[in-house]
Amino acid sequence: MRWSEKYTKTDMVYLAKGGFWLGLGQIVSSASIFLLAIAFANLVPKEIYGTFKYILSLTGIFTVITLRGMSTAVTQAVARGYEGALIPAVKTKIRWGLLGGLASLILAGYYYFQGNAALAISFLIASVFLPFMDSFGIYNSFLQGKKLFSTSAIYGTASQILATCAMALNLLLTNNLFIILLVYFSSWTILRFACFILALKKQSNQRYDTETISYGKHSSAVNIIDTIIGSLDNPLIFHYVGAIGVAIYSFALAPISLLKNFFDQIPILAMPKLAQRPIVEINSLLWKRFFLLFGIGVTASLAYILVAPYIFKIFFPRYLDAIFFSQIFSLSIPLSLPQFILGAAITSRLTITPKKLLYLWNIPGIVFTVSIFILITKFGILGVIISKLLSLVAGIVVCLILWQKITKIEKHLNKIGN
Repeated sequence: MRWSEKYTKTDMVYLAKGGFWLGLGQIVSSASIFLLAIAFANLVPKEIYGTFKYILSLTGIFTVITLRGMSTAVTQAVARGYEGALIPAVKTKIRWGLLGGLASLILAGYYYFQGNAALAISFLIASVFLPFMDSFGIYNSFLQGKKLFSTSAIYGTASQILATCAMALNLLLTNNLFIILLVYFSSWTILRFACFILALKKQSNQRYDTETISYGKHSSAVNIIDTIIGSLDNPLIFHYVGAIGVAIYSFALAPISLLKNFFDQIPILAMPKLAQRPIVEINSLLWKRFFLLFGIGVTASLAYILVAPYIFKIFFPRYLDAIFFSQIFSLSIPLSLPQFILGAAITSRLTITPKKLLYLWNIPGIVFTVSIFILITKFGILGVIISKLLSLVAGIVVCLILWQKITKIEKHLNKIGN
């Protein structure tokens, strides 16, 4: 592997070690998600599954208040040796997460007075867990910043298996919406809390960069609008098409999401390394990786279009009407993969990025919002998918603009330092 590095210009030993564990964890995670999807597709009525996804979408919007950007800030801080960021970060996330729980509680009250007891009880259940479920998940950002990929994979894999088993057993016994939600939220909250406690034992110092929380808040703030907008798809489909439409749309996206998950490890592996490299060295390899990933994405998309009908006929026979939508959505693969490496490069220079520029991340969300309200009334589910593709194109443009600005700033700082 060391011999091959003069050709790949990459730390192959690091890539093999980290990639093996992350890849193993992703395989187990994807297999668990896939098996659970089969269970939902064959054991739960479309209306129940569509309502379940609708509730998760809205609660997902509420979790943006838990400062999702804090995870990136913690990874970057820990990669630079500031491991004391973990406790302040989780405390901050929980405090803000209480607002998310309150928002869910208010929505429960709204549905109660509207006479919809099912949704009222559902959001009441969610309000109890929202401040904690996402917050404790920050343990993974800490482990990735320390390059403890094997530990991260073991914790993540164990959590996924246990949560999947709990949900699968639940679906075999009942398709009651309230029990499904209770098992989902409680299992993930308990498992992430346990992993967080274990991760605390991995701390080797209490060094703390005061900018970490500040940048975590700013990073979260600039992504709030984008995250909220990005979660509008299921609620809008629920409103315009109905719960069954949400179920069809969810299964159209599911195989592509699983496929892209295998490439999610790229920024996880790349960011800690890039944070330690000079900008000139990063630029020498960045564009080669960019076009390589685009080519891989095109190949994967074409292959999926060919095999999608067989996948649905075998595993999701009740959702054959999702095949066409899924094939169209596969075009998101070549639009997403190049952003992984660009995003990792940008994140590695988070602290030198002007805070005002971070708000550019709202542009893809704005593109999605404008297009979805125009297209969903005319094309339904297809309009939502087209809107997603347009927002991905906008995301690439934003990445290119940010990286160009970061490059100029670091070159200027180097000149001053010299």
